Amino acid sequence: MKLYTRTGDDGMTGLFGGGRVSKDHPRVEAYGSVDELNATLGLAACAVSTSDFGTRLATMFATIQSQLFDIGADLATPADSAHADKVVRVDESAVTQLEGWIDEIDAQNEPMKTFVLPGGSELAARLHISRATCRRAERRLLPLDHAESINPLIGQYLNRLGDLLFAMARGANRDGGVPDVPWIPTTP
Repeated sequence: MKLYTRTGDDGMTGLFGGGRVSKDHPRVEAYGSVDELNATLGLAACAVSTSDFGTRLATMFATIQSQLFDIGADLATPADSAHADKVVRVDESAVTQLEGWIDEIDAQNEPMKTFVLPGGSELAARLHISRATCRRAERRLLPLDHAESINPLIGQYLNRLGDLLFAMARGANRDGGVPDVPWIPTTP
């Protein structure tokens, strides 16, 4: 099978279970943003250390990236499509798992005293890119949610994931011995 199909040359793409929509359809924007988020996590995973914290992050990344593929498939499959029953849908246990990881990582971070700038160590900077991409994926989900029925746990999952990525970035700085960079408002 060839990698290219030429079926998208007209600006349309196929959904799982049938049907074609424009590549700028809210459904495609939503699952495309989740795919982009997944790619940024792959980039972050390349920068994890061999420390206990780095090993722990690598394990979390593997789970999260698989869950993001599930979410992408969920978003690419309308609930009333012929293949809707073949798709894994993110559930409350995935959201609860993220909350547990947030608590685990943030318990080791210094208490926040100010906003922090994205950056510090290379891994922290990559995680901040993932966090910002996650927040955009959350925003891209809303037009689809307003127009069609989607799994409401996807929004909860992405919201928690953004929080987790922030905690991870701070943890990466801590693990690397790099202080968080505090935000100091500029003066006019």
